[in-house]
Amino acid sequence: MPKLMGWRDLPIGGVIEEAGNASELNTGAWRAFRPVVDKNKCTNCLQCWIFCPDMSVKVEAQKMVGFDLYHCKGCGICANICPVDAIEMKTEAEAARAEKEESK
Repeated sequence: MPKLMGWRDLPIGGVIEEAGNASELNTGAWRAFRPVVDKNKCTNCLQCWIFCPDMSVKVEAQKMVGFDLYHCKGCGICANICPVDAIEMKTEAEAARAEKEESK
């Protein structure tokens, strides 16, 4: 690939070196808020799964089992759409502290 000196040197349409998709990228690394589910409140209505724009809600046997935090961007749609308020958005620091406490 030739060395580009500025934006005017870019070919029309940009430079695409390899076709791919976001499933190969850790798009959740810049997330500031993380969804945390209260399994005692969750009714497995799967509204969170339907509305998640990143397909980050994990479902097994028609039950919500957690989140794919590798791809979740922390938008909060799942928490806003949940009819029983079973999903809470927490800062990454809060979620990490809660996980540490639960593992004790």
